[in-house]
Amino acid sequence: MAKNTSGRGQRELRVKVKTARGRKLSSTLWLERQLNDPYVQRAKREGYRGRAAFKIEEIDDKFRFLVPGARVVDLGCAPGGWLQIAVPRINALGEKSGKRMGRIIGIDLQEVEPVPGAEIHVLDFLEDDADDKVKGWLDGKADLVMSDMAAASSGHKQTDHLRIMALCEAAAYFAFDVLEEGGTFVAKVLAGGAEGDLQKVLKQKFTKVAYMKPGASRSDSSEKFVVATGFRG
Repeated sequence: MAKNTSGRGQRELRVKVKTARGRKLSSTLWLERQLNDPYVQRAKREGYRGRAAFKIEEIDDKFRFLVPGARVVDLGCAPGGWLQIAVPRINALGEKSGKRMGRIIGIDLQEVEPVPGAEIHVLDFLEDDADDKVKGWLDGKADLVMSDMAAASSGHKQTDHLRIMALCEAAAYFAFDVLEEGGTFVAKVLAGGAEGDLQKVLKQKFTKVAYMKPGASRSDSSEKFVVATGFRG
């Protein structure tokens, strides 16, 4: 067979997107970045609902909290990529014989397309009785609360940072109410100076607090993930 000496097939070609009538340049650049993002392409190939699935995959590969038998709560679970990663790892479908069967509850403000093995509810976790509802659905407390939530962008970097930190802090206090002793909290934060207060609270409540920026996070993003383990109860 003749060798391909043209260079074609040696690397993927970059997709260029033309600016369409009525589309802003920023939208065109976003679309171009999406089309050329290897994690977006991989998600499509492997059937995941977005590149974010690989963030929790990488974090769990390092910290190992998605284990068979775990009881998990996914806050702001749309579109469902984190659920897709978690279900087989916690054995929510009972496919791993001899392993404990886990449970996962996904909650979001909007309807989310079903994920086999996950139980999804429309719920605002900030409601007064949200923690009781979740514990009722789980028939007890959780081993893990995880969140990839992000507040709607305002376009102002500092404002967006404060909004995400406030959301993460609210998720942490929710976790304090539903976690079993020894449990884990994983959430997205933004680097920018306001995370100190949250870190102080987490260090009081957990035996270990670490941060990680997975490879699936864009290099130009200030997002990282806090992983707090060993909930003191």
